[in-house]
Amino acid sequence: MSSLISRIAEIGSWGDLKSRVISAVLLGLAVIAVTLVGGFAFRILCVAIGVIVFDEWSRMTRSKHRAGPLHPFARRCLYLTLLLFLFGLPELSLLILVGGVVFITFVDRQEQRAIWTLGGLVYAAAAALPLGLLRADSTEGLIALGYVVAIVWSTDIFAYFTGRSIGGPKLMPIVSPKKTISGAIGGLIAGVVAACLFLELTVGSVSWSLAILAAFLSALGQAGDLYESWIKRRFGVKDSGRVIPGHGGIMDRIDALIVAVAAAFLIGAAFASPFDPARGLI
Repeated sequence: MSSLISRIAEIGSWGDLKSRVISAVLLGLAVIAVTLVGGFAFRILCVAIGVIVFDEWSRMTRSKHRAGPLHPFARRCLYLTLLLFLFGLPELSLLILVGGVVFITFVDRQEQRAIWTLGGLVYAAAAALPLGLLRADSTEGLIALGYVVAIVWSTDIFAYFTGRSIGGPKLMPIVSPKKTISGAIGGLIAGVVAACLFLELTVGSVSWSLAILAAFLSALGQAGDLYESWIKRRFGVKDSGRVIPGHGGIMDRIDALIVAVAAAFLIGAAFASPFDPARGLI
């Protein structure tokens, strides 16, 4: 045990820990406060996330210079989608989004110059809409979102500490040289434990299905993290932005959450309704 502690203390990669912890705590407290309030305030947060993610994606992939007029069309489509969602029209919001995606796909089917712009539209919408639709304005929505956030944050934190402490074989060195298999396993275990503790505290019981789902969402979240790392490596970008000290851009902070919440939304929608997914999840 003492040798392990000594090894942890000597690791040079803890240099960015202070800024990471401070920014994570401040951001976490702000997000928790708005999430608890819900309603219009939370939808504003979702809209802001969608707008920032599209901007960061566009700058990372340089899609604005490749897609021509389809890029401003995609941006306006996203803005209209988010505006309709903000004012409580989710059905029309999704209709506009689907229409925009179909239009870009059809127009660009031969040249395929707007692939990354189309990807940015879908990714930004996925960052905003499932988050807001899952939270909604119900107690079930708050619990469902808290369940997913507990999984993702615990996975992220313990994957970082476990990977730096234990080390070992790399998970996907071509995509992300620092991530280790030990970190991925430690994060997954922590995500499941955190989800079970959260459910025990909020609903008073834990089902096997939700425990298994927690493992699935933890793994998906880590896959979402690797996906963004792949995009950054492909385009030679270190961070998606400079919004959050120690973490880079918004995409760097919520890449795992985007994928996990989207998956939870789809599962909840399949068992209930796209406009009340929490009821099908919890």
